[in-house]
Amino acid sequence: MNSQKRGPVSAAIATIPMPETNDRLSRLFAEHYRRVLIAAYRITGNMADAEDVTQAVFLRLSNGESLAMTNAGSYLYRAAINGSLDLLRRRNAAATEPLEAAAGITSTRLGGSPEIETSSRELGRLLRQAVSELAPRAAEMFALRYLEELGNREIAKLMGTSQAVVAVTLHQSRSKLKKRLKEFERGIR
Repeated sequence: MNSQKRGPVSAAIATIPMPETNDRLSRLFAEHYRRVLIAAYRITGNMADAEDVTQAVFLRLSNGESLAMTNAGSYLYRAAINGSLDLLRRRNAAATEPLEAAAGITSTRLGGSPEIETSSRELGRLLRQAVSELAPRAAEMFALRYLEELGNREIAKLMGTSQAVVAVTLHQSRSKLKKRLKEFERGIR
């Protein structure tokens, strides 16, 4: 058989991870699963969605090609954020829990009022929708800064850019989000 041509069986066999790949993938999973899951949850606001994103992130690694990376933690973290933002974009921000819940702010901390809780939930939904409308890089920076609470220096290092670019992008993103939230508010009333 010609080694240049692969049939469906040989192509499928070629995608089966080798034992050393399984070991590396298992170590990466054990080391980074929790951080990837938490990052995805903070952005999606829904544990089922966060688990789906986390699973997709690790499944992409199962082909073994990406396992040779030098900074797996940063790669997986960013992949979780990007996967979560992609999910929000696909669903047009149809998340079920407010950002406040993901941040651990409960209605009792806000005074326990049903009106405040409903308003908070709606604000979280609208904010998710507005973030999903940002450019992908801007949305990622916004999520890293305001959902993951990283500093501009950390974001710049993680994304391979300067702190000035991060600061400008965040400023522009906040302006766009404020404008979009005001548009939503006018549409609601």
